[in-house]
Amino acid sequence: MSKTWGMMMLSVISAPSFAETELTHNFCGNSMQTRAWQPLAGLDLGMIDIRSDDIELLGTQSAEFTGNVDINTLTMSLSAQSALIDKQRGLLNATGPITYRDTISEVNSSGLNADLNSSEISLLGADYKLTDQQAHGGAEKLTINKSGLDLLNASFTTCPSDTPVWAIQAEQILLSSDEGWGETHDMVLRIMDTPVLYLPYFTFPIDNRRKSGLLTPNISSSDRYGVETVTPYYWNIAPNFDATITPRYMSKKGLQLQTEFRYLSDSNEGLVALEYLDKDDSEPELKERFLFHWQQQSYFAENWRANVDITNVSDDNYLTDLGSNYATRTDTQLYRTGSLSHLGDTWRTDIKVQNFEVLGDHVESYAAWPQISFSQTAPFSFQDIELTLDGELSHFTNDTQVIEKATRLHIEPKASYGYQEHAWSFLSEFSVLHTNYKQEGDLANTDYAKSVSRTLPKVRLYSQLNFERETTIFADDGIQTLEPQLQYLYTPNKDQSNIGLYDTTKLQDDFFGLFRDSRFSSVDRIAAANQFTLGATTRLFNNKSEELFNFSAGQIFYLSDSAKPTSQGLNSDTNYNALFAAQTMLHWHRRWYLSGGIQYDTDGKQIIQSNVTLDYKGDDNQLVQLNHRYANDVSGNTIEQVGFFTSIPLSDQWQFVSSYHRDLENGRSVEVFSGLQYESCCWAFQVTARRQIATDLNQAIGQEQATFDSSIGFNIVLKGLGSKSRYDAQKLLQQGIFGYRRPYFLNN
Repeated sequence: MSKTWGMMMLSVISAPSFAETELTHNFCGNSMQTRAWQPLAGLDLGMIDIRSDDIELLGTQSAEFTGNVDINTLTMSLSAQSALIDKQRGLLNATGPITYRDTISEVNSSGLNADLNSSEISLLGADYKLTDQQAHGGAEKLTINKSGLDLLNASFTTCPSDTPVWAIQAEQILLSSDEGWGETHDMVLRIMDTPVLYLPYFTFPIDNRRKSGLLTPNISSSDRYGVETVTPYYWNIAPNFDATITPRYMSKKGLQLQTEFRYLSDSNEGLVALEYLDKDDSEPELKERFLFHWQQQSYFAENWRANVDITNVSDDNYLTDLGSNYATRTDTQLYRTGSLSHLGDTWRTDIKVQNFEVLGDHVESYAAWPQISFSQTAPFSFQDIELTLDGELSHFTNDTQVIEKATRLHIEPKASYGYQEHAWSFLSEFSVLHTNYKQEGDLANTDYAKSVSRTLPKVRLYSQLNFERETTIFADDGIQTLEPQLQYLYTPNKDQSNIGLYDTTKLQDDFFGLFRDSRFSSVDRIAAANQFTLGATTRLFNNKSEELFNFSAGQIFYLSDSAKPTSQGLNSDTNYNALFAAQTMLHWHRRWYLSGGIQYDTDGKQIIQSNVTLDYKGDDNQLVQLNHRYANDVSGNTIEQVGFFTSIPLSDQWQFVSSYHRDLENGRSVEVFSGLQYESCCWAFQVTARRQIATDLNQAIGQEQATFDSSIGFNIVLKGLGSKSRYDAQKLLQQGIFGYRRPYFLNN
């Protein structure tokens, strides 16, 4: 039997049916069946499909359906024992047990009243769950309208069990699908069915959209800060503007305010941050303490770029004492720069101003006001010879140095010829390095000159061969390569003691550094060279082209005594005449990774630097790393440290992490850290303990003066009421002075 009734289609069949698809999800570690609701196929807008065991027409405007009633529209489906529809008034009443489903919710209820004209549905004695997240609860009355759900005398939780770890009970809960947030009135938070907090009004996210409100707080205790609480408040000002305001209370220091403002436009993106402590109770002589940070990237038209990166602190010890997200505790200087770049078809031009705020007892750096550099991005070609021209004009200032002001003009034309095949390559370069200096200051009784002109030629010849063969070492059907390299470099020796050092420092002497054409980062010092560099790399690949092993070694051989680093008087404490460098990587198993490197002075028979790291990376956040590092001269000190990181899953929900680093030179630990983490689908917490050496840049600290700071931290998240980010055990290991770094795989 079927009867068409206006825009409603009424039909009676012997069994109910509605469109749904079976899906399997992992729900908090348990495999459970859920149904993704879909509208019944063939329905048009405004049409209602009703199926039941029996139907009774009450005139021409009403009908009563009984027995296995199924009602379907494009926006919802309803199963009930009986239903009464009044077409004229647009009302639907149903009695239960009732199951109601739509795109956002599934509700079991004892009764339903619906206004079909306004698309508002009310269910009594409702048990509900949200289909797009693991949230559920009950309500004395649940109303569904266009904006979401309105629950009276209701509960809400994301824990799946009948006795949830946490739940909120409120006089009213509004879950807005349009806004992506929920709000409560007269709310009580219950932990293990025990009331712990009352709030007259509270909001929380139900999807990933942003809204103003409190973020997850953090509580800790340490020797330095005492009891510390950090309570961030997020302010969603506009779609392209937001701010985070964070009161940070430290019982031993006072109340610090941390603020961050982020902005985004068609041509700019950046952030401005300010941290302020009016008075430090533990160090009252410092008065107010603050940090300012501004970072911005701008894009003008098609070829223009601009960047700003500025960080400033009130005192040298701010970072080591208070810490910050905008610099690290080990920084000894803060970088402050602004740049404007133009990227043309042939030339790139950069205009930069920069200076450094030096922290602690270190020499003040020069400021560049400004530094204008240009480089040729598309070389000119003449009979396979490429011609390029690079240069810069810089002005430096430093009131604390003998040379207070200096202007530097550097021009470097270069002619190069290269040839490359699969088996070999060759590159030859000839450059002319011309630099003019104008230096101002009290230069009497010094080696510095007011005006200096320096012109030096440079010749570089470089060649590489590529061999390969089949091998069975470490892998069947593998490939081994051998890549020898040879470089000749020549630059005449010239006395440069009459030139100041403005932005120049010695570069790292690792294997790759052996084949550079310069030993310094800028042009205030151009090292003499008359040398060959010989090196080679061998690699092993399996039949999937995954690199299993590599080893590289090389050394510089000087052809004249005047070209030896110790003969030039340039940073002679860190120069070596016979530098051998090597590095290796062994990835013999997908879970094991070994890497190491060494720099060795073959004349002095001493190790300059070395490092070795052994990593094991298992499933489910299993990891172990052992490392050792050595340097014979870091600002006049010998550094030798050994450390380890470990992350051990105790179960599917429990994770233990720890790290330890020891200073072998001074015979003491530097940092000890451990953390325990629990995470389920509805809540998570972390407890951490740390003991690390405390650095004070306001005074020189020797071994006998070293002090340690011990701290305990605690963080808890009720999922569904705060951050949706998943806990990560490796993030815990990155919080200390020595952050865990995942080994680098060429195949990743």
